[in-house]
Amino acid sequence: MRPILLLAAAVAVTLPLTVHAQTNPPQTLRIGVADDADALDPTLSRTLVGRFVFASLCDKLVDIDVKLNIVPQLAASYAWIDSKTLEFKLRPGMKFHDMTPVDAEAVKFSLERHLTLAGSTRKGEIGSLDHVMVVDPLTVRLVLKAPNSPFLAQLSDRSGMIVSPKAAMAAGANFGQNPVCAGPFKFTERVPQDRIVVDRFPEYWDAGNVHVNRVVYQPIVDATIRLANLRAGTLDMAERIAPTDMAQVKADPKLKAETFDGLGFQSLAFNIANGKQPRTPMMSDARVRQAFAAAIDRQAIVDVVYNGLFTPIAQAVPPNSPFYAPEIKPVGRDIAKAKRLLAEAGVKTPLTAELMITNAADQRQTGEVIQSMAAEAGFDVKLRATEFVTALKAQGDGDFEVFLIGWSGRADADGNLYNAIHTGTPLNDVKYSSVLVDGLLEQTRTETDVAVRRALYGKIAAQLNIDVPVMYIYSPKVLIGMSTKITGFAPIADGLIRIKGLKMGQ
Repeated sequence: MRPILLLAAAVAVTLPLTVHAQTNPPQTLRIGVADDADALDPTLSRTLVGRFVFASLCDKLVDIDVKLNIVPQLAASYAWIDSKTLEFKLRPGMKFHDMTPVDAEAVKFSLERHLTLAGSTRKGEIGSLDHVMVVDPLTVRLVLKAPNSPFLAQLSDRSGMIVSPKAAMAAGANFGQNPVCAGPFKFTERVPQDRIVVDRFPEYWDAGNVHVNRVVYQPIVDATIRLANLRAGTLDMAERIAPTDMAQVKADPKLKAETFDGLGFQSLAFNIANGKQPRTPMMSDARVRQAFAAAIDRQAIVDVVYNGLFTPIAQAVPPNSPFYAPEIKPVGRDIAKAKRLLAEAGVKTPLTAELMITNAADQRQTGEVIQSMAAEAGFDVKLRATEFVTALKAQGDGDFEVFLIGWSGRADADGNLYNAIHTGTPLNDVKYSSVLVDGLLEQTRTETDVAVRRALYGKIAAQLNIDVPVMYIYSPKVLIGMSTKITGFAPIADGLIRIKGLKMGQ
């Protein structure tokens, strides 16, 4: 009876969502997401769910396709004029949601905003941009300080999103409360922790390829309840299905599953120098972090929590990337080594360490497995469960010691590393700084040969496994469940649900 009771309880949770759904127009797509988004401002955003919403709201200069090729989006075409000058030709007649024109001046405004707005998380991604030249209303040139091989790929994500200058200047710091972009859907409403609603924009440049009238993003942290809503029909799609639940999706005749390799990772981020709190042994001594890492069995986490579906890794680059360094393999668990390192560091055991996790069930499960493993080496791990957006703020403020945190991944490996590891970058919340790693990261940006860049990323991974500002645990698969009525889904490895092209049958 217990599974039935659990499902009944979960279905009961869907009732308020069902009431809300009755007010929606026909062809409304309801998507269950694992967290709430942070600021709906592409310059400030740092969450995966934010990227889901932006895929509907905010078109970019370029996008990626299922083969990870870069393809035009707002741009009709692009070309490198020389090694430091990238020219975009924009599509004519495009409009923002406030009906102002999408033109070269708007591109210039948006890119400069990414670089200069206080709190921007895009600075590290396009910091090599020197200036923007408006050639004519539909032609813009981006002039770099130096050659930068991943620069174009950065523009396939939030750094390439173009916002309405009129709306952004009027809203100032509050732009994220009512974002105005040039995507297939326009912002309608947001109720924190409940829903984000976007409606079809009739003047969209590719309106003929938009077949849905409304999209409702509903944060449901518990994967079991997300699945129950999907099976009950109060959701049409659900992302981050638990690996242990995929069999239920595949067995349900009303549902279908999408499973494919992603570009991201799950990791332990070790606070080294962020915040004003006293420096703990974990923060101040790499040997303590090495000991913690040696106590963890990546494969066991994957097997116990994720049904063996994910891939253990010891680098920020997943195996499906051309920049993956095959020589950097996860090292097996070594309790004797962990104890020896702690002894060399001169710390008394058990050494207390706080591990911040989010409220998701799999994160708690992973935290408990880590807690148990680390205890054998001499660590007393205290789990600190925190709501996701609150945890991100704590991370940015330096209010953490160790944080179990993932990254959704980018097509170019630079997007998985530079902004989080290079000294002084916006997402380097552990405040790691290494002259060696900085130099290698900068070299990967100026090098164009994939094999050479791959070797450089291998050297970076090797050094990070010595310094341990981050311990990479696994690379996840993208697991999405959806109604069989939905067609046209594109399985792109960044894991985003692109609404354009989707159709909903009766």
